[in-house]
Amino acid sequence: MGDSITTNPQRVERLGYVGLGLMGTPMARRLLKAGHQVTVWNRSEGKVAPLVEAGARRAATPRDVMMHADIVFMCVTDAAAVEEVIFAVDGLSAAAGAGKLVVDFSSIHPDAARYLASRLKRTNGAGWIDAPVSGGTKGAEEGTLAIMAGGDIADVERARAYVLAMARRFTHMGPTGAGQTTKLCNQVIVGCAMAVLAEATRLAVNAGIDANRLPEALAGGFADSIPLQLFVPRMVQGIHSPPLGHVATMLKDLDTVADVAQTTSTPVPMASLAGQLFRLAKAARGADADALEIYKLSAAEP
Repeated sequence: MGDSITTNPQRVERLGYVGLGLMGTPMARRLLKAGHQVTVWNRSEGKVAPLVEAGARRAATPRDVMMHADIVFMCVTDAAAVEEVIFAVDGLSAAAGAGKLVVDFSSIHPDAARYLASRLKRTNGAGWIDAPVSGGTKGAEEGTLAIMAGGDIADVERARAYVLAMARRFTHMGPTGAGQTTKLCNQVIVGCAMAVLAEATRLAVNAGIDANRLPEALAGGFADSIPLQLFVPRMVQGIHSPPLGHVATMLKDLDTVADVAQTTSTPVPMASLAGQLFRLAKAARGADADALEIYKLSAAEP
């Protein structure tokens, strides 16, 4: 199912993609493979050329993307980057947006999503879906991502066929901001899972058993999970390139969890501890290190 690409939209829309990083490049590539017309833009030109060679149209600015697309997908690092892409002089908002739709795959604060969506609507009339993703680079390449959406149901359904060229699941969770809140719940689970699996893997290694066999030994039991099967071998074997995700990204999301938890009076002791472990990982391994290098905190490793 991971290699299947769903295409049967009721209307043919021109598509745009802004932000061609670890996730954006394979996601945009899947749209091209599905036969869609895609206009792309990225801050660094080097990431644009391979997609142009694959059939994408090169845009000079985000404004150019909005001019030549009906639905614009976006995946950038944080809320500041989202705001810049939209509201800079040559940003998305500089082009007419009435009847058009921006689908933001970035992971940002729910409050930021609501503010940016409202501001964009006032500025050029474009609609907004906050649609953060889960599944990492592997899911982006294979089209198996889980994407959680906030926004108007009509907008979500309009984008559904195109999103399902890039993902296995696209779930409408409620109004604007609901997708981002759902992603925070996801990150509580994933961030804590990384920390716990690093702990279990280190225990196995230090106790003298073959940690590489943990996924096999625990398969089908209560401890089995996609993170167990995917993360543990990479931890044990030191496979961190390409990264499944950056330390700084996980830390950003867990810090957002802590902020939303405070404003909603929600106790999050496990997520708070995971956040501090990723803060240590950032200091020890660097912001751009693979998030799974959290495993290296428990022993002196190169």
